[in-house]
Amino acid sequence: MSRQRVALIGLGIMGSGMAGRLLSAGFPLVVYNRNRDKAAPFETAGAVLAASPREAASRAEVVISMVADDVASRAVWLGESGALGAAAPGTVLVESSTLSVAWVRELAEAARQKHCELLDAPVTGTKPHAANGELLFLVGGSETALATARPVLAPLSRDAIYLGPTGSGALMKLINNFLCGVQAASLAEAAALVSNAGLDREKALAVLTNGAPGSPLVKTLAARAAAGDFTPNFVLRLMAKDLSYAIEEGIRNHLNLRTAAPALAEFERAIAAGYGDRDFSAVIEAMQRS
Repeated sequence: MSRQRVALIGLGIMGSGMAGRLLSAGFPLVVYNRNRDKAAPFETAGAVLAASPREAASRAEVVISMVADDVASRAVWLGESGALGAAAPGTVLVESSTLSVAWVRELAEAARQKHCELLDAPVTGTKPHAANGELLFLVGGSETALATARPVLAPLSRDAIYLGPTGSGALMKLINNFLCGVQAASLAEAAALVSNAGLDREKALAVLTNGAPGSPLVKTLAARAAAGDFTPNFVLRLMAKDLSYAIEEGIRNHLNLRTAAPALAEFERAIAAGYGDRDFSAVIEAMQRS
């Protein structure tokens, strides 16, 4: 069977890895990125380089978006040159960005009016997972649309978990990242206490990472902090954005996420100190220097 025609909008840390996987799997691919220089290598590798999200969508049966936030997502779908304006009826739209549930539901309704189907399908994983096809898609929307999109998602992921109606994937991703952000902020505080109290940092972190607190995330963050390597796999300012979206979602669901607010405050302090475009593990260094 012939491969579905795919458009990928957004070639940042995650989108670039996804584009590489789709090309390797032989999908006809059209890409769009606001910074055209980032898109040029994919054109060399065989992708078609679109001048706008609208042009990208006009060439595809499945359109994937991987952008930073609600504002960027609204622009690529509904902006003056937005993808939804040129999506043919029956096109499956896969929004893989981490977004607010309210915006995802608004976008799904706009897609319905164009006789398209939206999957809110954010991913867990970071840069290496995207490059190696090891993402996990958290999917909301219709199961029929997911069945259509699965062949495209397969080379990108280890699985695509169907969670329920529109907004389910977006909500699950916010819960996931809220928990990650709280762990990172707690580790930053723990490391700062170790240093301020004069404990041996290396030994103390070994106790923490090899004992009960040593989740896979804590181990990864501690290792990056110990190496002083904050090359972004997941950008710190985006973690702050995700925490803020999660707090808003908690309020909508009559719940005050009491651990999320102080975690967000730590990330905001790190951004103010100049760490916003580094990996989110840099929250540990930011607290050490505060």
